[in-house]
Parts: sequence; structure tokens; C-alpha cells
Amino acid sequence: MSGEIPWHEDDTFWKETLPVLFPESRMGQAEEEVEQLLALAGIPSGAAVLDLCCGVGRHSLELARRGFRVTGVDRTQEYLDLAASAAGREALCLELVREDMRKFRRQASFDAVINLFTSFGYFKDPRDDQAVVDNVYASLRPGGVLVMQLMSKEVLARIFRARDWQEQDGLLVLEERKVRQSWSWVESRWTLISDRRRVDLDLSHRLYSASELTTLLRDCGFGKVAAYGDFDGSPYDEKASRLVVVACKR
Repeated sequence: MSGEIPWHEDDTFWKETLPVLFPESRMGQAEEEVEQLLALAGIPSGAAVLDLCCGVGRHSLELARRGFRVTGVDRTQEYLDLAASAAGREALCLELVREDMRKFRRQASFDAVINLFTSFGYFKDPRDDQAVVDNVYASLRPGGVLVMQLMSKEVLARIFRARDWQEQDGLLVLEERKVRQSWSWVESRWTLISDRRRVDLDLSHRLYSASELTTLLRDCGFGKVAAYGDFDGSPYDEKASRLVVVACKR
């Protein structure tokens, strides 16, 4: 429909999917994930870290607990408010910024940037993805490192199901998926059903292979770029559960 805002700019989408995206079980995984990614990327203690698309701050908060200087950036104010409340309860020092990832740039300000949980490739124009990577590169100090984690083309192809469902805390989540544009784009419809209401939500994003993503980062100027199958540094092979890329700025 002409004039309709993209799904990723719709606050209603993020409000409705909050319990699906951030259940307690997933929040509890942050400690181990941060422990592993710090070791994998070699991020030094006390470093300045940008959590790009930080959501409700599950990784930002864990990094702040460990003494890192953390800036969390997200476009969804409700998520930032939740992160701020959590930080306040623990008296954590955490900078939170409401901004679009295509626009946020803070020249040579960070030792590390993390972009996790498939928070990349939302935009129909691939030049927007390029703009995000350019912003990240500019925001890193020389020698800084980028860590990205996403559902890749190869992993999705291995586990693909056109229809799926799950139930959590009394909420039934149905998902329908369609692969488009020669495996470069995936469209999904989520149907959320509780005892009182039903909500239908559409989302879509670009699919990157490990080769495509590492090429994008190298073309931006990153030096060493390595792909792994998870935060534990396992090989990116047929057993990979996610694509984790670590890229170093020259």
C-alpha cells in the first residue's frame, strides 16, 4: 500500500512483539553471549562499546555490569525506556540514544560495535545497508572491532520451514515464511493469539550469506574479517547455528 510505513518503523510492531522477542529465557542468555563475544573479538576491559539496535538493552546492560562504557542505540523509544529503567534499578552507567541506524555516526568514538540478533538488512534498498556499515566504520577507532550476529542465508536454507508455531506464557505465535528474490529476501507473517485477541504482523529482511556479508565489510574498508558459526568461535560450516562475523578496522 503506497505511503504505508515500513514494518521496522512501526512502533506497534515492536510493542506487540516485545514478549516474543525478549522473553525471560532470552534475557537470561545475555550473560553467556557477552562472555563469549568478548573473548571471540578480544574486546579489552573498559572499552567504549556501541550496541547498535540495542532493543531493551539485554547486552548493553550486561556490558555495563562488567565496567564497559556503553552506548545503546535504537529507534524504539519504549525499548530504550525499558533499558533505562533496568539500568536505573542497578545504578548502571548506560548512555541510550534514540536514532535510526542509517543515521547514527559518532566519529572515531568506539573501540567496539556490536549488532546482534539479526538487526541488519531490514531495508529494501541495499544502499541503506551500505550506509549502516559506513557509519559503523566511521564510528570505530583505528583497531576497533565490529561483531555482527544474524540468521544467514545458509543457515535458514538448512532449517527452513514455511510454517511454524510456538507457545510461550499463554501466547500462541504462528509464523509463515516466503523466500523471495532468488534467496536474497524473506517475508514473514506473525500471528499472535492470546485468550483475548489476535494480531497479524508482517516483517521482511534481506538475507546475507557469509561471503556476501564479509565482502560488504571488506569493501567498506575493514581489514581482517572472520565468520563463525556461533559466539563460541565454532567454524561457520554445515553445523552453524547462526552467522557471527568479527571485523577489524585497520
